[in-house]
Amino acid sequence: MTRDAALDRLSAFLAQAGPAYAGARNTDRGPGAEPTTSALSPYLRRRLITEAEVVEAAERAFGEGSEKFVSEVFWRTYFKGHLETHPGAWTDVLSLAAADRARLAAEPGLRRTYAAAVEGRTGIDGFDAWARELVETGWLHNHARMWFASIWIFTLRLPWALGAEFFLAQLIDGDPASNTLSWRWVAGLHTRGKHYVARAENIRRYTDGRFDPVGLDEYPDPLDEPAPPREVPLPRADAAPAGAVALLLHLDDLNPESLPLGEARIVRVGGHVAHAPGASDRVREADRAAMADALKRAAAHFACPADLVPAAWDAGCPTVTAWAPVGPSADALPAGCLRVRRDWDAAAWPLATRGYARLRKAIPRLMPR
Repeated sequence: MTRDAALDRLSAFLAQAGPAYAGARNTDRGPGAEPTTSALSPYLRRRLITEAEVVEAAERAFGEGSEKFVSEVFWRTYFKGHLETHPGAWTDVLSLAAADRARLAAEPGLRRTYAAAVEGRTGIDGFDAWARELVETGWLHNHARMWFASIWIFTLRLPWALGAEFFLAQLIDGDPASNTLSWRWVAGLHTRGKHYVARAENIRRYTDGRFDPVGLDEYPDPLDEPAPPREVPLPRADAAPAGAVALLLHLDDLNPESLPLGEARIVRVGGHVAHAPGASDRVREADRAAMADALKRAAAHFACPADLVPAAWDAGCPTVTAWAPVGPSADALPAGCLRVRRDWDAAAWPLATRGYARLRKAIPRLMPR
């Protein structure tokens, strides 16, 4: 999990997918097949490569043919901006998952259904294969993620927060914003009353006939909640001060070379790793490898020491960090850090407070020039 690997993956995608991306991206050909998506999400999740780099490269390579791919990249930005202005969605999913785990201990029937689901023993064609693929590889095609979540919620009647927790712990690209809000969207909570329903015909079509499930609930009602997460103002970012400062890296932004640091002079770099709750060994290893790569690059770029540090790190001078979006990294940052925000986020996040349409319309003017 390195920046070089991210750049290699981007080059491969640009060379192989091209204009065919829009027509093929919904098809899940299964593990071992050439991906129909870019497969850049593990790197974008940790910002080993930035969104601006990716969309700029795609536009250069494909011109107008890049529109669908660029829109998908902006979806990630939308989710981050929406969670920043609705942080209650993150605290809610954590508290709901904790309460649902207590239910597992108290309700044998629920416990059995949950165990069958995460172990791939439900008997539902497709779903069981995806459960095993997720645990064994740390990856699922995006369309399979939606099918899985819909079946989890509406056919198996399992708590959605436990599903979101399961995904975040297992996915190599597990992103707090994209994961939380995607599960809410499938359930009908993100856009009130609009849910995603997995249908057998759709699964047959977009898995090239590999799966043909029976017994799905294809006409469920969306979930509801008494109080949707409240919108709050987007928190203000800080400016990096001039002079000697320490730079603290975290898993949401491992591209220190491109941070907006102004006249700051970096004299030391620290790295703090805050894994997702219950993160699998595979996810933890990817996190550690990505951080090690970023620290190595930072040491060379800033010509200063760079190493892992504890959460309570005191560098002896002002500490600057990239803005950590709502999630484990933000929860773990030490008090007193000056948090700088990239131009990409500063321009896009204020447009992400409601639905995606507002941000989508602004994409042409938000594109890097």
